[in-house]
Amino acid sequence: MKTWSSLALAVTLGAVLFLSGCGGNNNNAGTEATTGSNAAATTAPESSPEAAATQDTLIVGRGGDSASLDPAIVTDGESLKIAHQVFDSLLEYKPGTSEVQASLADSWEVSADGLTYTFKLHPGVKFHDGTDFDAEAVVFNFTRWSDPASEFKFEGDSFDYYDSMFGPDGSRVIKEVKAVDATTVQFILNQPQAPFLQNIAMTSFGIASPAAIKEKKENFKNEPVGTGPYVFKEWKHNDSITLDKNSSYWKEGLPKLNKVIVRSIPDNSARFNALQNGEIDLMEDLSPDDLSTLEGNTELQKIERPPFNVSYLGFNFKKKPFDNVKVRQALNYAVNKQAIIDAFFSGQATAAVNPMPPSLWGYNDAVKDYDYDLDKAKALLAEAGYPEGLPDPVTLYAMPVSRPYMPDGKKVAEAIQADWEKIGVKTVIESPEWATYLDDTKAGEKDDIYMLGWTGDNGDPDNFLYTLLDKDAIPGNNRSFYVNEELHTLLINAQKETDQTKRSDLYKQAQEIIKADAPWIPLVHTTPLLAAKSNLKGYVPGPTGTEYYSGIYFE
Repeated sequence: MKTWSSLALAVTLGAVLFLSGCGGNNNNAGTEATTGSNAAATTAPESSPEAAATQDTLIVGRGGDSASLDPAIVTDGESLKIAHQVFDSLLEYKPGTSEVQASLADSWEVSADGLTYTFKLHPGVKFHDGTDFDAEAVVFNFTRWSDPASEFKFEGDSFDYYDSMFGPDGSRVIKEVKAVDATTVQFILNQPQAPFLQNIAMTSFGIASPAAIKEKKENFKNEPVGTGPYVFKEWKHNDSITLDKNSSYWKEGLPKLNKVIVRSIPDNSARFNALQNGEIDLMEDLSPDDLSTLEGNTELQKIERPPFNVSYLGFNFKKKPFDNVKVRQALNYAVNKQAIIDAFFSGQATAAVNPMPPSLWGYNDAVKDYDYDLDKAKALLAEAGYPEGLPDPVTLYAMPVSRPYMPDGKKVAEAIQADWEKIGVKTVIESPEWATYLDDTKAGEKDDIYMLGWTGDNGDPDNFLYTLLDKDAIPGNNRSFYVNEELHTLLINAQKETDQTKRSDLYKQAQEIIKADAPWIPLVHTTPLLAAKSNLKGYVPGPTGTEYYSGIYFE
């Protein structure tokens, strides 16, 4: 077993965001032995004031409520944003990037064959309930997620992210997790997985208190207990979530504020008004329409999140005629993406061609998009047996909340509705409340076509292509129920391949298959906008859409 610096291992998004179009480096992350350092994770920002801030509470405004506060059973960003404050994972991403760095694990080593990962844990860490974080706690969490028969998988629980990142039951990547001693935990894999460390760092794998799970059972999803910088206090559903400072937090000097209140304000204009009126300090998902007003207000500041997302329309393969590729291709030709960008995104978006953003290594820029061509769309519908258009109205689910990749789903849906009517496809737009929307699209019984999007979790193409479109991807992510065996083989081979150049080639082939099959209509990639009071400091937006609030303070 050999040991290298963690900088030799990291496959970073921070670099690719600035070097867009480069094919990727040759870091063989799956096979190189590596050690990480916790120094950066435990040091407070140098720019922080030594004196106590005059304001000790942060109020955040966002577009929707959380579905659950247990990160292991959710896939939606609103839930994970809160979980990120309450839980720590073994590894985390360096602020502003998806570069892996130490967190609850101070260091790690990887065997030369890429099958054994050994993590040294930070000593003396406590969960919010006062119990010890140790190797046994790590084993408990990973066993809970991986064992379908676990007594701690409660009614309604589905560990979708675990199944997606580490394979479904019967074909798990992780063979065994064992506690070597109190501060050493070892992962034995069934096969190499190139993005293993990137996956481990995700918020979904935040380590929860075993004692709290055993005590609270089903209610743990409403009263989470982790080791993170903030302690859960109260959840007023569809209103607000309150978090208190973890005064015993193991990262020195953090968090800087005593309290965080996260308010749900679904309407974009109302959320921006709340910021202007001083009712909130930080808002997510600023409408592009409000950008000029924001820039003219010296008491406010604009914050841009690194672009790392895609919004899309997904076809439900369980419903006819959307199992017909010609119908799917026809509807692709009948969406005027540039008109949508001009009308609703104020220059903060680019048309999406592939299911992953062009800033990510492995992007295939040789793939050509379906042009806006209504005659071609009509011709394809005729070839599919519908010369007069589809006989029945199509149920189009449009997001009821603003998202970083889609500030106003209903308005965009109405624009698409008008385009499709020109080729004889009538639509009925439905926008149930967010939790119901997610349940309905996951089940695939009510929607014919649905609008969703994705912000990358970990800086690896696998997290877009496999997670969202593979046949073994969980229904909670592959909501189109799309199956292509050739694509599956490519994506599985890409997971096992540790040479990044070869992986990149496999992902480029995968994008060609996806474009021809058209399970989606990729819409746009956006640069998400946030806004805050001008005296708010220490906030570093991350490309993955989740970041700690622990470094925030007010001048």
